[in-house]
Amino acid sequence: MNLNQMNIDLFRMVNNLGKEFSILNPIMTFIAEYMIFFLVLGIVIFWFRRQKNNQLMIICGSITFVLAEIVGKFVGKFHSNHQPFAELANVHKLVEHTVDNSFPSDHTIFFFSFCMTFWLFKKQAKVFWMMLALILGLSRIWVGVHYPADVFVGAIISILVAILVYQIVPKLTIIRKLLVIYEKGERLILPAKMKSKEH
Repeated sequence: MNLNQMNIDLFRMVNNLGKEFSILNPIMTFIAEYMIFFLVLGIVIFWFRRQKNNQLMIICGSITFVLAEIVGKFVGKFHSNHQPFAELANVHKLVEHTVDNSFPSDHTIFFFSFCMTFWLFKKQAKVFWMMLALILGLSRIWVGVHYPADVFVGAIISILVAILVYQIVPKLTIIRKLLVIYEKGERLILPAKMKSKEH
């Protein structure tokens, strides 16, 4: 069995779960379509909570996402495939999606970029962040818009880039200086109530 056939078989196995366990379809559809907005909200909350290293963590996550997207686009030049529903018959498609190159998964790159960064900075909650990213990746296969390889490669790229960024960016003096400048500006704008939450 070649890798392409294995990829298709794994997709069928996950996607067909939607037929067998249809009660879960609304949940998986919601996760696949809308969980990204909750992650964005979480990013905003982390930024303004002003706990130790929160803003540095968000900066690292953002840099990871940008770099991982660049790597993903580069990798996509060497291999590409359309969404499963556009290539295979009898796909259990639960969401609308334009047909384009789905390799690697942009949703997966976004989630793993930030969730892996959160894992590195906040190790006490590492299981939660990894489970969140994994469930998102699974949901994209479940609803029929990505192959397992799309998700797997997107996750690997993001994890490796996140580790590299975590090792380099926090040590950069310019990042620390920019955060100090930002915090001074924030103190001038935000109300005293927000200031009292610092540290």
